[in-house]
Amino acid sequence: MRPRKQEATKSGDLFRARLDQIINLKHELAQLAGAIDWDWIDGEIAPLYSEKGRPGIETRFAIGLLLLKHIYGLSDEGVCERWVYDPYFDAKLLHASIKGLNRLAQKHGVRLRQSYIRIAKRAAMMAGRYAHAKQFNRHRRQLRLLRTRLGRLIRDIHRKIGGQEHIAAAFEVPLARASQIRSQQQRQRGWKLYSFHAPETECIGKGKASAPYEFGVKASIVTTNARAPGGLFVLHAKSLPGNPYDGHTLRDVIDDTQKLTGCKIERAYVDKGYRGHDAQNPGRVFISGQKRGVFGAIKRELRRRSAIEPVIGHMKAEGHLGRCYLKGRAGDAANTILTAVGYNFRRILSWLRDLLRKILIAILRDFVIRSELNPAC
Repeated sequence: MRPRKQEATKSGDLFRARLDQIINLKHELAQLAGAIDWDWIDGEIAPLYSEKGRPGIETRFAIGLLLLKHIYGLSDEGVCERWVYDPYFDAKLLHASIKGLNRLAQKHGVRLRQSYIRIAKRAAMMAGRYAHAKQFNRHRRQLRLLRTRLGRLIRDIHRKIGGQEHIAAAFEVPLARASQIRSQQQRQRGWKLYSFHAPETECIGKGKASAPYEFGVKASIVTTNARAPGGLFVLHAKSLPGNPYDGHTLRDVIDDTQKLTGCKIERAYVDKGYRGHDAQNPGRVFISGQKRGVFGAIKRELRRRSAIEPVIGHMKAEGHLGRCYLKGRAGDAANTILTAVGYNFRRILSWLRDLLRKILIAILRDFVIRSELNPAC
């Protein structure tokens, strides 16, 4: 149910102090909150509420906590404490499946013949050591041990939950994932599962010698190309589930960015992953390392294409772009947008702090000069 809208009154209360008398209204977050159109946000979110049930939490409170979480890169627990106001594969993936099934069995009161947790932990550890030492026969032996124990666990659970429909429904998806992980091979063709708890995780080829693959979900980030005194702002951010080819996403990303900003994109500078793109105006898209048709201002702007890399690095290190803690593809999409919003707010706050610092330095310098001109008698 939609939250009840509280009436803001200027009248005082004999037993309670007003909030604006307690907090520092000159604080950067208080001034930032005053600049946000909360009524517009509340109107946009209102259709998502149900007509039944108890009133929900106020929109300003929920959105405010999300913004604070992504501005300062905090966890759910961290943001509540502070503001009171790699997926696994091979051995690790098999070990994660055994642990996940044991947790689920314990939750639903299913007594297993044997948990295999201690054996699986040691086997996963030894498999990693053998692979690092290039002792692959011993490494494969530990993998066979893990697959055998996982198969025994799956069959034991099937026997114990037979005839119990309510428990069988809870185990249906986890058992299917565990069976897929047990049967799949490292170099097999087709779809593979790379995470027991997050099946939407994908294997993304990077083409780099140090990190040939990454596991997660692709995201598209758009920034300005011109130099900015306060740093670049993120104009558009979007998750790209399904591991699409980069070039096939460029047309939609350009269209969405133009709709969001209201400005036409004159030239787009992209990395080499966008070769063979489907942009409407391919003559205005320039790829990193391109030589043909690159001269003058275009050559200078193309040289600045790599300026987006620090932006992505800050979004990973200071935000939540590096690791998403929200569930499913909807969580990936929300996490990408909120991380971009948090990054932009950090830029605004940093710029305001620099501006305030310069104003205070100018005032202090003027005060010192006046003191020197008017010495005390």
